[in-house]
Amino acid sequence: MKERIVLAYSGGLDTSVAIGWIAEATGAEVIAVAVDVGQGGESLETVRQRALDCGAVEAYVADARDEFANEYCMPTLQANALYMDRYPLVSAISRPVISRHLVAAAKQFGASTVAHGCTGKGNDQVRFEVSIQTLGPDLKCIAPVRDLALTRDKAIEYAESHNLPIETTKKNPFSIDQNVWGRAVETGFLEDIWNGPTKDVYDYTEDPAFPPAPDVVTITFDQGIPTKLDGRPVTPLQAIEELNRRAGAQGIGRIDMVEDRLVGIKSREIYEAPGAMALITAHQELENVTLEREQARFKRTVGQRWTELVYDGQWYSPLKQNLDTFIQDTQKYVSGEIRMELHGGRATIQGRRSDTSLYDFGLATYDTGDTFDQSSARGFIDIFGLSAKVASGRDIRVKGAVDDLSDVAELSND
Repeated sequence: MKERIVLAYSGGLDTSVAIGWIAEATGAEVIAVAVDVGQGGESLETVRQRALDCGAVEAYVADARDEFANEYCMPTLQANALYMDRYPLVSAISRPVISRHLVAAAKQFGASTVAHGCTGKGNDQVRFEVSIQTLGPDLKCIAPVRDLALTRDKAIEYAESHNLPIETTKKNPFSIDQNVWGRAVETGFLEDIWNGPTKDVYDYTEDPAFPPAPDVVTITFDQGIPTKLDGRPVTPLQAIEELNRRAGAQGIGRIDMVEDRLVGIKSREIYEAPGAMALITAHQELENVTLEREQARFKRTVGQRWTELVYDGQWYSPLKQNLDTFIQDTQKYVSGEIRMELHGGRATIQGRRSDTSLYDFGLATYDTGDTFDQSSARGFIDIFGLSAKVASGRDIRVKGAVDDLSDVAELSND
């Protein structure tokens, strides 16, 4: 039996050509694996048939949209994950779910190697290969673009000479990756960081400078997971999709940043994540209402480390799993409703309501009904500032002694 290689297959030019390219370079049979994480476009059946027409001996397709939303997007939401305080891990969280299906297909079809279409200078090669090696330690990884010298020019020439059923003449100036959590755009004229993005960069969002009428949405959360929009029950996938439409129509979720890649270079990236950013904004505000102060402070530290691990391709690492446990425990009281106005590129909080709220009107009010005992404040301040007060006294004594010695020395010199 011939060796078999599983290929992460998108249906585009590069991975379509990679099927034959890998077979010729290695002598192995290629199994194409296409995973739908909400990227839109062609049907899985169309993608599957194209893989077979391009020479794959098997084509494994998976509708992983709900899996992706439930098991990857929701933990990202609960962590309020924003790399460099801005990027909601659009591509980073799709790689581990795709890798899981690649490893499953390798086991199903008896493959010894997994291939992906990443270059040697990006983050995704790390995310794929670390995930694959963690889930399938016996599997090898190859990357045709990186390891087998498959350039775009060679891909076009190969597709035309082999009459592959794939478009080869039209070249999009951008490199685009998208899923239900958002859309990532890079390369082309965007590589000059002085250039502003043009209208054709965007697809998930409308121009926020010309918004429609304000859209007010109420999001209901249960333990950190959105369960209703405006009182209507929704699944996580449905919540993301609807807010992609509604927040996207208002131009919310556009991100233009110079990002620190894992491989050590800085890269200019454009992201669109309307649903993700609206949900994270609402979730953060509900946590402000329901998490105790020290718990909230520490969760921000944990969330940042969780985000860095996921960005760096460590979704299946022991530390990330440990942090998952902490984050999940913090969510048991993050239930309630957030009302937001979506308008002109902004998601603005208008109202908060929760049966598990730590907000106490009687303690907070300055009007009649105030239950806070203000006489306790003086003693609290005395104790709270005592250590600083003692240290300050020490500083004054030492400085005074030093100053006295300096004065004596100056008199002696005179």
